[in-house]
Amino acid sequence: MSTKLFAKSLVTAAVVVAVLVLFALGGCSADDAPPVAQTPKVQVMTVQLQRQALTTELAGRTQAFMLADIRPQVGGIVQQRLFVEGAEVKAGQALYQIDPAPYKATLAEAQATASKARVTLKSAQATATRNAALVKIDAISQQDNEDAQVSLLTAQAELQVAQAGVDTARINLGYTRITSPLSGRIETSTVTPGALLVAAQTTALTTVQQLDPIYVDITQSTTELLRLKRDLASGALQGNSAEGEAPVLLTLDDGSPYNHAGTLKFSGVAVNQGTGTVTLRAVFANPEHLLLPGMYVRAVLELASDDKAILIPQKAVTRSASGVTSVLVVVNGKVEQRVLTIDRAVGNQWWVSAGLNAGDQVIIEGGQKVRVGAEVLAQNSDARGVPRAVAPTAIAQGN
Repeated sequence: MSTKLFAKSLVTAAVVVAVLVLFALGGCSADDAPPVAQTPKVQVMTVQLQRQALTTELAGRTQAFMLADIRPQVGGIVQQRLFVEGAEVKAGQALYQIDPAPYKATLAEAQATASKARVTLKSAQATATRNAALVKIDAISQQDNEDAQVSLLTAQAELQVAQAGVDTARINLGYTRITSPLSGRIETSTVTPGALLVAAQTTALTTVQQLDPIYVDITQSTTELLRLKRDLASGALQGNSAEGEAPVLLTLDDGSPYNHAGTLKFSGVAVNQGTGTVTLRAVFANPEHLLLPGMYVRAVLELASDDKAILIPQKAVTRSASGVTSVLVVVNGKVEQRVLTIDRAVGNQWWVSAGLNAGDQVIIEGGQKVRVGAEVLAQNSDARGVPRAVAPTAIAQGN
């Protein structure tokens, strides 16, 4: 009986060992099988020619469109200030009243002098007329007649001098009422009623500034200006305005955009020797008076455009230690490296001036996982951002 049990135990053990061996063999064969090689996938963008405006952002400062320092043209005591400081005034509006009494007296004196000159002239005319008739009949000498004619001419000149004195006195009387030469916003007054003014004094009584429209003076380096002129002359860029009035946008000092676009009106003809810059002047509508003279702004000028520009994401470009910029492209299913010439940054893209052509497939994702010469599966992104396979065929290149 014991012999049978022992034999049965041996059989059971043998079966268990056989099963374990089979499981072990099966596991080893699955783990040791060589992996199936797969072609790496990369995400690409197809280069397309597009119109790109050439813009430049420059520092600028606002200036009043028109500015007038108010100074007295005659001296005297200020009787009244006729405006509210900081208010809008109109051209011709009275601002100050100077005591007119001395000037009224001067005018009256000049008028009396003119009246006396008229009487003298009338008497000289009568004498000259009478003597002219008498000399014809030899009733008086020729010398007496000539003296009478000279007296007439002298009386006429004296009347003209007297009349000029009247005009001068009347003008000076008018200057006692100081008016605004232009419409705009008036600043604070530097004098009060009772102050003594001097004709043509150096200190202005106040200032009137026209703020709508308003100027923005912009400085541009001569390097950028020369580069733009060369590109326009060569035809690489096209000017945006036949009249030379390029559009200008503003960004305020707090970073907010200004709602009104302006136009470039003037380009300086002289270079600042200290800074190596030229001054550009743009004019902007300013109906809300948001822009005040002296404010610092950033001006974005659209100077020209390129109808065949190539833009690629900055993340697709690599730069070597020596400064060489390049990208990886897919040509016939294989990775190639292209050396680029970068013109400038446009947002998060590079504006490429050489090294790429229309139709090139630039790797924008997955380039760090592949090497030059490797076969890859290129995928473009559709409008929804879902990758789609691109057949590894040759792509025609456009100009």
